[in-house]
Amino acid sequence: MADPAAPPERAAPPDRAAHGPRRAAQRLRRAAAAAVARLAPGTVRTRTTLAACVGVAVVMAVASAAVLLVLRVNLEHTVEAEAGEQARAVARLAEDGRLPGQVTLGQGTDFVQVTDADGRVLAASPNLAGRPALPATGDRARSFDLRAHGLEHRQRVTVVTAATPTGPVTVRVGASLHTADTAEDLTTVALGVLSAVLVATVGLLTWRATGRALRPVEAIRAEVAAIGEGGLGRRVPEPGSDDEIAGLAHTMNGMLDRLEAAGTRQRRFIADASHELRSPLAVLRTQLEVAHTHPDPDVRAAMVAGALQDTDRLQSLATDLLLLARLDTTAGPGPVQPVDLAELLRDTVAGRGPQPHPVDLDAPDGAGTVDGNPLWLGRLLTNLLDNAQRHARTGVTVRLRTDPATGEAVVDVTDDGPGIPPADRDRVFERFTRLDDARSRDDGGAGLGLAIARDIATLHGGTLRIEATASGTTFRTRLPADGPPPPGR
Repeated sequence: MADPAAPPERAAPPDRAAHGPRRAAQRLRRAAAAAVARLAPGTVRTRTTLAACVGVAVVMAVASAAVLLVLRVNLEHTVEAEAGEQARAVARLAEDGRLPGQVTLGQGTDFVQVTDADGRVLAASPNLAGRPALPATGDRARSFDLRAHGLEHRQRVTVVTAATPTGPVTVRVGASLHTADTAEDLTTVALGVLSAVLVATVGLLTWRATGRALRPVEAIRAEVAAIGEGGLGRRVPEPGSDDEIAGLAHTMNGMLDRLEAAGTRQRRFIADASHELRSPLAVLRTQLEVAHTHPDPDVRAAMVAGALQDTDRLQSLATDLLLLARLDTTAGPGPVQPVDLAELLRDTVAGRGPQPHPVDLDAPDGAGTVDGNPLWLGRLLTNLLDNAQRHARTGVTVRLRTDPATGEAVVDVTDDGPGIPPADRDRVFERFTRLDDARSRDDGGAGLGLAIARDIATLHGGTLRIEATASGTTFRTRLPADGPPPPGR
């Protein structure tokens, strides 16, 4: 019986050794899958290696065939020359009537046989003594397999006809092609081995070189795949080389810079828009609540009037925000048509009604005609005039001219206000920007007018910048006479 005081037995631990082969098999399968993926015919590395190997194999096959052909021709020519020399020597003996019954073989020949016109053997070399006449071979050298006549190898048979005192005779001299066949076989094997080694070497070198060349591409791909919506601050690695891959990495980083800047600008735009909308909405709600509960009709009327003003301001802000969103998502000004800027300026100034400051307009007929969107160009001029009226002390000047050097239409909108410091001349075109003397929401606006004006000028292929003047501020717009560039240029 088991001792009740004895401690209970523990369960045996699992056999860890059994997991070793399983893990090894899994690693082997993963390695095999990775190798198959690398060798997939769709990869650039595999296609490049296969193309290099096939190209080298084709070149080696053609070169080997040419070498073997030249070798065969040279060897057979040598054999034929030796046989021909022996045949002519025997023919001279026959012509002189000194033909022996047994002919001694010369160097490089295997047999000699002389027959008359009736096919009787008149003389022969010792290895053909007593054998019948060889088959007719014509009047030129040909290769024959004469093993049935006791010869061990293919022969190159040379035929010479000679006139003897007893009649014409035919001299057949054969030279073995064994040496030529052996040399050709050895050369074929050597060329085959050399070709296989060369193809394998080229394939290995191409595989390694292509892998090394594509390693930066894989690093770029992996980095781009790891970049999420919130990781636009990351950049792909740029190799130190000066090649196409380095150019690709530089271009990718430039694109990421632009995406990050666009994302930052969008987030700042959303934050600024939310801030700009929150304050007037809060004021509007307060005015309506006071008007709703106040017993005095005059106070209620004043609150409602203020609410209407705030509603108008909100409506203008919403319109500007929608226009900015449209400008951000379009590649051009849309349908364009010839626009007479002189006429557009006169209509814009006249359509504004009474203004706080007079406008001195200098826009001669024909001074500037451009291809563009008249509604957007009108909005550009309106925003510039609004800004000039807001900051002018006594008056606003508008000048239209054509630059003779470039053919561009130039519009200058100048006010005699306090001016803009050089450090702020680019900042005023940023969205929701108000300088110190224009922070009032009642007088300074939302800070979107100049940003909209510059975006419209840019979409038309032009520019909008502030020019240095002795007093006041001049906003100079340049528009090309041939219209905006096509999208993507």
